[in-house]
Amino acid sequence: MVYEAGALDVTLAAAAGDDPALMWELRLAFVESANRQVDLLRRSRCDGNWQVAAMRLKGLAASFHAETLIKLADEALDGAPGEPGALRKMQAFLDEYGHS
Repeated sequence: MVYEAGALDVTLAAAAGDDPALMWELRLAFVESANRQVDLLRRSRCDGNWQVAAMRLKGLAASFHAETLIKLADEALDGAPGEPGALRKMQAFLDEYGHS
């Protein structure tokens, strides 16, 4: 599955300017932070924890204009805690983006 990350790359490039090392560092920081929220989602056992982690992930995604991840966080917010399909999609996006 291929996820669109164009606006996210544009946002990171604008922040990094002409510094490819900074671009890579910002990208890594974004992926690490998003992975932490996905891990919290994975470990959520109640509606409250699930909702908080999904909202944090959505906020992070929104601050970097990661439209695909915003949509995935919205799916999680509409779903039940521990929804495996939502978790798989989020992890797939982060794995693909982190290795591209």
